[in-house]
Amino acid sequence: MAPKLSLSSTIPLPNSKYSIPRLGFGIYQSPPDVCVNSCLTALRAGYRHIDSAQFYRNESEMGEAVRQSGIPRSEVFLTTKILSAGGSPEKSYAKCLDSVKAIDPSENGYVDLFLIHSPSAGAAKRKEMWQALEKLVEEKKARSIGVSNFGIGHINEMKEYAKIWPPQVNQIELHPWNQQREIVNYCRDHNIVIEAYCPLVRNKMAHEENLLAISKKHNKTTGQILIRYCLQKDWVPLPKSDTPSRIESNADVYDFELDEEDMTKLDSLDQGEKGAIVQAVRND
Repeated sequence: MAPKLSLSSTIPLPNSKYSIPRLGFGIYQSPPDVCVNSCLTALRAGYRHIDSAQFYRNESEMGEAVRQSGIPRSEVFLTTKILSAGGSPEKSYAKCLDSVKAIDPSENGYVDLFLIHSPSAGAAKRKEMWQALEKLVEEKKARSIGVSNFGIGHINEMKEYAKIWPPQVNQIELHPWNQQREIVNYCRDHNIVIEAYCPLVRNKMAHEENLLAISKKHNKTTGQILIRYCLQKDWVPLPKSDTPSRIESNADVYDFELDEEDMTKLDSLDQGEKGAIVQAVRND
């Protein structure tokens, strides 16, 4: 029988001595003046994993919240992402180093996970950014590295130049209406940890009848059902909110389980690429 999930549950990262907390806190579109308080609320609620990006413009606020919280840096898993290549591996490395310093300005500052945000810049720039991330690992400025929105072809292509392969994480849009089974199965086959962004579908499906029925059955919010679904699929969900009560309730998902009937019903809602609200990956 699988061990019971809890807020402190983690997943081992491949080819690494480190693990990633199974629930993360997303801070996309969290304004700087709000972000520190939202992160502090999340940390008080028990989250130990926060996900930022250069594109979000709130990396320093994430780091500031950890310092204000009084929780040791080593106990909080912090992620960011490089948005665009700098023009050479060295210039991309410098951009990444700026992020590390913004998040953790201590002498031995680091991030736990650094991702390439998107594959859209093309093969040459993907290579440049990955080589920059590999240098971060060599220089102990990142403990783990991975990708986001990468399809099968993008990840296979990396074998030609990567010193670190497979990427330790692939962060993609995942929820019942966009299950991306082809890339999910590929990642599982290659021991790549799967992170789920937009697990709450930005509340766009909160009134869907099947979801509402399961919510009522368990006396849980629709958001709690969607997060629990991700956890039981072995994805790492990254729910986002700036509302303190929702931040707390999104972490209150460990006193119930979805049964086989619930999971089958949610699995049946997949709409493929049409169900994506941001993007589905390209697997060619």
